[in-house]
Amino acid sequence: MAKIFVTKKIPFWEEIKKPLVDAGYELMVGGDIKQELEKGYDGLLCLLTDKIDGEVLAADKNKRLKIIANYAVGFDNVAVEECKARNIMVTNTPCDEVNESVAEFTWTLMLALSNQLLPAAAFAKNAAYKGWEPDIFLGQLLKGKTLGVIGTGRIGGLVQTRAEAFRMKVLGYSRSSGLKLEDVLGQSDYVSLHVPLTPETTHLMNETTFAQMKQGSYLVNTARGPVVDEVALVYALKTGKIGGAALDVWENEPDPRPELLEMENVILTPHIASATMEARTAMGKTAVTNLVEGLAGRTPPNLVK
Repeated sequence: MAKIFVTKKIPFWEEIKKPLVDAGYELMVGGDIKQELEKGYDGLLCLLTDKIDGEVLAADKNKRLKIIANYAVGFDNVAVEECKARNIMVTNTPCDEVNESVAEFTWTLMLALSNQLLPAAAFAKNAAYKGWEPDIFLGQLLKGKTLGVIGTGRIGGLVQTRAEAFRMKVLGYSRSSGLKLEDVLGQSDYVSLHVPLTPETTHLMNETTFAQMKQGSYLVNTARGPVVDEVALVYALKTGKIGGAALDVWENEPDPRPELLEMENVILTPHIASATMEARTAMGKTAVTNLVEGLAGRTPPNLVK
């Protein structure tokens, strides 16, 4: 009987696991990854917070593991090349529901920045509001502003299409766009990051690129934390080079730089851009389908190339 190790119980697990149960697989949920892999498993369902590196893979001493189903769109937490060398399939969960959820949340952050929503809400909840005044928490319209989308894949593309409703100008940057990153940064009032984490994109936003941004512009990151050098970000915020930032992902999760916690023009959210019921359900079902197909000897629908 094939055995599957699930590193942590995922949302809606009782419903989502049914195809695995029906197929007769033995399921183990929770525990130390290396210790469990030493016992021998055919499949692994892991989260983006699970680092599946060479050390972890070496625990599969009998080389029994056939497939890793990563419960995430990104797969920078998995040593893909090492897996290929061991003939282990790696899959991810690029669902439409995830893409839509992240795109919507990106706009949530952008609107919150534009309207000083969080400090205004805290002001009201702290009973500091004593009556209407014309000059408190002044925001700005999105209409007529320029949005720079860095990374125009599935999620970035959805962010771009929504800009039409706000009558914004959009500049989409990718390696094949024909645009220069410095030009996009220099013209954009808002910069939204949607690139995968790779050696090339690590610290894509650094001292140099922050200096290239338009004075007083805003940064939104719903991609991966290490895409932004937080030391350089703090400097850009303190000097007023950029007007604010909204980060759903942090360079060293779960610990942001302490300076960011103290800034009213910074929004921090705990990696929840894809945290909708629809997205979590679709991710779980996709991961399970990948496992079922892979363990049946067929090519999983979301095999990482």
